[in-house]
Amino acid sequence: MSGVGQDDEAQQDESASAVLDPEAAPSGAAAPRPLLGGFALAALGAIAFSGKAIIVKLGYRHGVDAITLLALRMLVAFPFFLLMGIWAARRAAPLARGDGQKIIGLGFFGYYLASFLDFAGLAYITATLERLILYLTPTLVLAIGLLVFRRRASRAQLVALVISYAGVLLAFGHDWSLGGGNIALGSLLVFGSALAYAIYLVGSGEMVRRVGAARLTAYASSVASVLCIGQFLLLRPPADLLAVPATVWWLSLLNGTVCTVLPVLMVMMAVSRIGSALAAQIGMIGPVSTIVLSLLLLGEPMGPWQIVGTVLVMSGVFVVSRQKAA
Repeated sequence: MSGVGQDDEAQQDESASAVLDPEAAPSGAAAPRPLLGGFALAALGAIAFSGKAIIVKLGYRHGVDAITLLALRMLVAFPFFLLMGIWAARRAAPLARGDGQKIIGLGFFGYYLASFLDFAGLAYITATLERLILYLTPTLVLAIGLLVFRRRASRAQLVALVISYAGVLLAFGHDWSLGGGNIALGSLLVFGSALAYAIYLVGSGEMVRRVGAARLTAYASSVASVLCIGQFLLLRPPADLLAVPATVWWLSLLNGTVCTVLPVLMVMMAVSRIGSALAAQIGMIGPVSTIVLSLLLLGEPMGPWQIVGTVLVMSGVFVVSRQKAA
């Protein structure tokens, strides 16, 4: 899960898991209080995830690059993921033969590559456009099923795909009119992030059922943490960390905890209470919160085409997440 990327990364797990298992829901009649708590956790998790893009954009204002910001985020989050993995493995069965290699692969795609491409793309596009592109992850999960596994989709899902991508094109057009060619590069990088995370979700389906969501998330995120920190040490001298402004350290502390580890836990707890499908619907508050935060904290422009694009993307993803594939 968004956690790391969790990235990043992403309430992407909520809505994409609804595509993989559209009827997932808590068993039995849930009491009003657990339901209310699940709603609150899903909403707070979505809002916290959305803050990641805002913090990264603020970090860029201090002259720090994507490699450094990502390494700082994972330095903060890594100990929490290690503790989460130890806790989740207390009463779990040992990993099967070959699971270690699979977890490394999932960690590479889902939490390292997706996070790096996302951070790199944010250097060129607005936080709102980034969030809308990432929100396409469930549609990419569906597309992978159609193209790779030859699964069938309902007519409503196919129409929803068109609507979602039309919405992103509208938002892209708004940013293009303001930022020019770099918008295309940033959008392509973030789309690559969404695709990498979709590959993770498709590949993790069987392992989630066998290993457990919390355990797999912790292990894969720990792998990604090592890769992100290792990437920095390979490409930058360690002394560069000492030159990072104190403000960026504080932003990274906030990013690694409030916008990474905490929402991962919130979303998992929400899914356990209200199911992935309902949590995905509530998670749609994420793009809206990104718009509000980008206006208040970044001063990013918001035009009517971006608003219409946001509505289209959210509507399309809602249909994709709710309709069961044939």
